[in-house]
Amino acid sequence: MANKIKKKTARKNISKKPVKPSIVKAKKPTRRIRQAHSRPTPGKPIGAVTHFYTAIKVAIVKFKVPVKVRSKIRFKGATTDFAQTIESMQYDHKPVTVAKKSREIGIKAKKRVREGDLVYSEK
Repeated sequence: MANKIKKKTARKNISKKPVKPSIVKAKKPTRRIRQAHSRPTPGKPIGAVTHFYTAIKVAIVKFKVPVKVRSKIRFKGATTDFAQTIESMQYDHKPVTVAKKSREIGIKAKKRVREGDLVYSEK
C-alpha cells in the first residue's frame, strides 16, 4: 500500500458582506481649566456642610470639634473655597457662642456653600 499524502488546501474566509474600513476619530484637544489661586488645605477638616439655605444664606455644619464664635474657618469643596469669620451661630433657633462636638449648627455664610463641602480651621 502506498502512503497517500493528503494536501491540505488553504481555506480563505470569504464573507459575503464587504468589509468597511474602520474610521478612527481624532480626539479633540482637551481644554485646560484655569484654577483659582487657592491656599493649601490646612490640616484635617473640623466639620462638614450638611445643608444650605439659599434664601437666608445659612449653612448647617456638623462639627467634629468644639468651635467658638469669632473663629476663622474655611469652606472648601469642588467649587467652593473661601475663608470667613463666624459672626453668628444658632442651635435649635437659639444663639450659641460655642458649637459642641457632633452637633449640627447653623452658621451665616458669606457665599454659597454646598452639601458635602468640608470646613477647616483657618489660623
